[in-house]
Amino acid sequence: MSGLTGYCQSALGHEWHEPYHNRHYGFPIADDDQLFERLVLEINQAGLSWLTILKRQESFRAAYSNFSIARVAKYGEKDRERLLADPGIIRNRLKVEAAIENARRIRALQKSHGSFQAWLAAQHPLRKPDWVKLFKNTFVFTGGEIVGEFLMSTGYLPGAHVEACPVYKKIAKLGPPWMKAVNKGMRFHD
Repeated sequence: MSGLTGYCQSALGHEWHEPYHNRHYGFPIADDDQLFERLVLEINQAGLSWLTILKRQESFRAAYSNFSIARVAKYGEKDRERLLADPGIIRNRLKVEAAIENARRIRALQKSHGSFQAWLAAQHPLRKPDWVKLFKNTFVFTGGEIVGEFLMSTGYLPGAHVEACPVYKKIAKLGPPWMKAVNKGMRFHD
């Protein structure tokens, strides 16, 4: 397709990237467990390719109790050891610890805001540097790339798709948070 660049172009025809690009990337997410899943996957992608994560996504779901925040927040030492021995996921102690600790922190946000999604909505709109600072103060193992990809992939920051991409139009119909902010005059990039 003419006019496509970046991920929109490279995902075309790819066994793993095209389904993710066409059905998930940039689509708004309201479910807390799905938001948690995306955060855990983005954290695990650090230093690796997204393809590695996509290929292991089902293994991650099984290992992390289908990304149930309530269940992961209760994980103890036996769960940590189980995760670190699981060849289907990324066996990195810092990333495993981050998933468990971030589940606990999201539980606190659910108590204070009603849901993780409500907490995100209460912060929005922010520019990426402000989001990064907020995430670093709220969660563990989050930096600029992780936060940026998490927010783009869940509809809080623009940039997941170019306007020439047919998926862009599908997402626009759903009214992602970033698009609503732009319509109200927010500028994400100066």
